[in-house]
Amino acid sequence: VSLGVVMAASGYPSSVRLDDPIHGLDTAFGPATKVFQAGTRLSADGQVMTAGGRVLCLVSLGDSTAKAKEAAYAALAQLSFEGGFYRSDIGQRAIDLENSR
Repeated sequence: VSLGVVMAASGYPSSVRLDDPIHGLDTAFGPATKVFQAGTRLSADGQVMTAGGRVLCLVSLGDSTAKAKEAAYAALAQLSFEGGFYRSDIGQRAIDLENSR
């Protein structure tokens, strides 16, 4: 099972905050977790910065939706930028459905 969670910039979906450094990109991924960049840019000094509304998408794999969700949110806890946010309920309906079977 794979589960992806988008990390957005402050102000999304309307007027978004730009040019904030993104922290944790060097530690938030692993064999079962990937971080895909969308609204990012590289500054002149090599720092990855926010450059759009949907900044990152973190995707994790697991043996179940619950395990994939656990891995994704553990990795998201390592990522930060000023005003960055994400939904905390991604995958919950699928987990509830799996548990009701």
